[in-house]
Amino acid sequence: MLRLFLLRHAKSSWSDPDLNDFDRPLNKRGKKDPPKIALAMKERGYCPDRILCSSSMRTKETLGGILPGLQGDVSLKLLDDLYEGHAPDYLVIMRAHAKDSNNLMIVGHNTGLHEIALRLITNTNTPLATDMEIKFPTSALAVIDFDCDSWNMVTAQSGQLIDFIKPRDIAIDMNAILLENPAPAFFRR
Repeated sequence: MLRLFLLRHAKSSWSDPDLNDFDRPLNKRGKKDPPKIALAMKERGYCPDRILCSSSMRTKETLGGILPGLQGDVSLKLLDDLYEGHAPDYLVIMRAHAKDSNNLMIVGHNTGLHEIALRLITNTNTPLATDMEIKFPTSALAVIDFDCDSWNMVTAQSGQLIDFIKPRDIAIDMNAILLENPAPAFFRR
């Protein structure tokens, strides 16, 4: 059994119109949402063992916001190729970089994440799938299970959507979790 976590980057800042899109950081809300997702992952026992993350600033800061809440050891790879990947690219990248992981997380961008999530699932007539089809908001996390033992066997419509988590649906005391984004300096380009 393989599990794929697809995490869209958190809300980014548009306060500096001269800033290159690749270098846009998270805004205030964007810094609050990733710890909420990390808490939901911890409560549900979701533990990625490998993370592939776009090398853009907003994806790295999103990852920095969830890392403190993850359990267990995890290997991490930053990939420029995820920056503007569309659904076919995400599948190729996943196969090339998943290695021997069983629980793979991809931190990336829309429209690519939304497209690949919809393309991979078979259970499209469920409330979760309908919710995800309507919108894949910032900081949302799709969790897809595959009944196979190799990422090379993952194909279109071979997965089951088992969860779709949106920050706005997580009711928690924000004072109880980390509010500042703890992204280490090595996440900075």
